[in-house]
Amino acid sequence: MPPPIRRRRAARPEKPDDSLLGRDASRSDVNDRLCFAVKNAQQSISVVLTAASHSVRREAAIRHYALRYAERDRGFSRIMLGLMGTFKYRGRRAAVVENDALRVTILVEGGHIAEILDKRTGVSPLWIPSWPSIEPSNYSSSHAHLYGGPADGPLLAGIMGHNLCLDIFGGPSDEEAVAGLTAHGEGSIVPYELDTRGNTLSAHAVFPLASLEFERRLELRNGSIEVTETLTNLSACDRPIGWTQHVTLGPPFLQHGSTEFRTSATRSRVFESTFGAGDYLVAGADFDWPHAPRSDGGTADLQRFSDAPSSSAYTCHLMDRSRDNAFFVAFSASPRLGFGYVWRRRDFPWLGIWEENRSRTASPWNGNEVTRGMEFGASPFPETRRRMIDRGRLFDEPTYRWIPAHRSVTVDYQIHVLEADVIPETLGFTP
Repeated sequence: MPPPIRRRRAARPEKPDDSLLGRDASRSDVNDRLCFAVKNAQQSISVVLTAASHSVRREAAIRHYALRYAERDRGFSRIMLGLMGTFKYRGRRAAVVENDALRVTILVEGGHIAEILDKRTGVSPLWIPSWPSIEPSNYSSSHAHLYGGPADGPLLAGIMGHNLCLDIFGGPSDEEAVAGLTAHGEGSIVPYELDTRGNTLSAHAVFPLASLEFERRLELRNGSIEVTETLTNLSACDRPIGWTQHVTLGPPFLQHGSTEFRTSATRSRVFESTFGAGDYLVAGADFDWPHAPRSDGGTADLQRFSDAPSSSAYTCHLMDRSRDNAFFVAFSASPRLGFGYVWRRRDFPWLGIWEENRSRTASPWNGNEVTRGMEFGASPFPETRRRMIDRGRLFDEPTYRWIPAHRSVTVDYQIHVLEADVIPETLGFTP
């Protein structure tokens, strides 16, 4: 029988060996270096963990050091504990939730819904950029030549699929950029605590610059996903904000001249100035969905993706006021796959349609990307905060929303993945 002292030690949780976090990796089962930087509104703590393996001892070490920092930074410890159970998706830390029909992948940094895989076809409708993806926290000035400067670079370095634009939809002002704010706000770059339980996944983050707390819960229900988001204003001031779900579709689901779209849109407007090198619509023109005026005469039917070799466009669309719910649905014929979102019109009265079809030649685009963004939110156009507020209303609809001081706002929407032979003409909430 083992000596009593060994029994007592075995019964107690062992303190992890500090060397697990810093030894030189040499064994065949070692993993890549794991770097994680966390900021919060009160202080900034940067901790680099060099992971030796995905063993129980390593997980115990991570838990130990997360708890050690708990008194100094509660948010840091929660995020670190959330790292356990994550895996790598295209080089990024991520978590997954799945059922028999779908697999959904969420990135730790930025919280992007990177993949909604239909298991029947093996297709995810969401856009994955062709350029290498890195964690936004790893972005530095040395990456500017690839991803762009500090205002756009951290976003483009890590963007995938469905990203959250909060608390702005568009670029920061010059002063905000100097203060550290990036394009589309902190929602697309901060680290999230991810927690997967059964068929649900929760993502939690704090946006220190905006003084906001955000939580998203996804629940898989056969071929659909129920999404609930809660935003809390941590400041003592009412806040005007932009809040947009930046859903971007890409190949193989998105096909030139083939992929179809339907939405509950009414009054619409083309972006009011030059949007890209491949613009083909009349800037600032008002129209009724779906026929947008072309700059070379005639109209473009926005219900079908462009068949041009290169094009760019942005149009905004007011959701139908006669309906409580709004929707968009896309259909790709070759996989016989429909994909769409339905949401409360009172929450997100606008839909922006972004088209980037091999028109952007600067890095990281390099003339390679084929995308269509279906971006539903509180604002019609991507623009600075001041321009958003100065605009105020469009088609007699507010162009931003208020979050009261020390209050929370909750929204919900559904994502649907459908087997179909033709495009559905409408989409609604399902029980």
